[in-house]
Amino acid sequence: MVTLSDTKNLLAETIARYGSRVDYLAIRLEESEGTSIFLRSQKVETLSEEVSIGGQVRACYKGGWGFASFNRLDKLVQKVEEAIAAARLLGTEETFLAPIPIIRETCQLPLTGTDPRQIPLAQKKELCDRYTDILRSVDGRITTTSVRYGDCAQRVIIATSEGTFLEQSWVDMEMRFAATARNGETVQTGRETTGSRKAYEDLLDLDDQVRSAAQRAVSALSLSPVKGNTYTVVIDPILAGLFVHEAFGHLSEADMAYENPDLLEVMTLGRRFGSPQLQIFDGAAPPGHRGSYFYDDEGTPATTTQLIQDGVLVGRLHSRETAGKLDETPTGNARCLSYHYSPIVRMTNTWIERGTTPVEQLLEDIQEGVYARNWLGGMTNGEMFTFSAGEAWIIRKGKLAEPVRDVTLSGNVFSTLADIEAIGNDFYWDESGGCGKGGQNGLPVGCGSPSLRIRNVVVGGETRSS
Repeated sequence: MVTLSDTKNLLAETIARYGSRVDYLAIRLEESEGTSIFLRSQKVETLSEEVSIGGQVRACYKGGWGFASFNRLDKLVQKVEEAIAAARLLGTEETFLAPIPIIRETCQLPLTGTDPRQIPLAQKKELCDRYTDILRSVDGRITTTSVRYGDCAQRVIIATSEGTFLEQSWVDMEMRFAATARNGETVQTGRETTGSRKAYEDLLDLDDQVRSAAQRAVSALSLSPVKGNTYTVVIDPILAGLFVHEAFGHLSEADMAYENPDLLEVMTLGRRFGSPQLQIFDGAAPPGHRGSYFYDDEGTPATTTQLIQDGVLVGRLHSRETAGKLDETPTGNARCLSYHYSPIVRMTNTWIERGTTPVEQLLEDIQEGVYARNWLGGMTNGEMFTFSAGEAWIIRKGKLAEPVRDVTLSGNVFSTLADIEAIGNDFYWDESGGCGKGGQNGLPVGCGSPSLRIRNVVVGGETRSS
């Protein structure tokens, strides 16, 4: 089999031959191997191991982009010619690519434990079976369970007409668990997700976490729905991390703003969005998280970008093109899921900085509110968001009272940021993220946050008559 190592001379020759025909030419080759397991209840839906080699070509000429992907290395020259032809056909203006350093380096994200490629498929299946048994054993009212396991090792070579020749590799792992319980017409679901770029051992010994997902589903059957209203809410770090990623992070991706003049006006640097205690960051530079890497898929070094400083918008996330068009600095956020897709602006690890308010004080003085933790799902539409909490309680006179179900939190992200009253002194990194954008779903990301207290949040549930 031809490997990526055999192609270095071919890449150099191809770049030298074709690079002068366009303003920019990049070739990205990828070698990946991975495992996918999906058990629905006790039935095996997916059980596979895959190895693939492929690549992509990106060419830019007078602002027009050509893209071609392939899974046969002997098609490289043909695909380069196709991408260049498309770029020259589309290009009519000017190419804007912010400058970056020329990189010639080989790097690998280090594992701290066992590489999942060293674990037999049968052993991974046994792990999924064990977690399925735990989900099913919690209660007879559990009607459906699902367990997903996935690992993927990727090795990527990027060569550009500017002189960058970069090789990097990493391993990513993820597991997802869900249990659905039914009592008559009432159906409730509990979910848990975890991931790692460090060690297979991070997926072991999750019995308590898995059992908790099923127990939440069963417990919710007997709970009353929350009364829909506007409340002061306190959310835990996991739900807060989802909020900062989904509701705010996507709006910070500069391609979203550049393509939408109204959003670009709203996301004006220097505009205040929250209190002076609010600090929000994104970056792949912090090591050990699922969104961490050394270089993005354009060869831009990973950074840490402050998005909100002291409540004021001070930064956004960029590819080289968006940075060039907006006359800003590349942030290393151009990412693609695989060689099938062109790199676009994506989050990496997104977090709200730890605050100073003791967590136990976040509930103080709330006469009637909601405490929500974990998540079931959510969606965003521009600056509007809706999230479903995994668990929730009513807050009465500063204390947790009865648990409730069917809690959804919705609102406008900018109003919600301004309504953050207090930021807890706790913090948690959630490595369970799989982000979707532009048809590229499941891109590994990390989210982090302390607990937050937010006023004026619309909480949905059933409206009960008095």
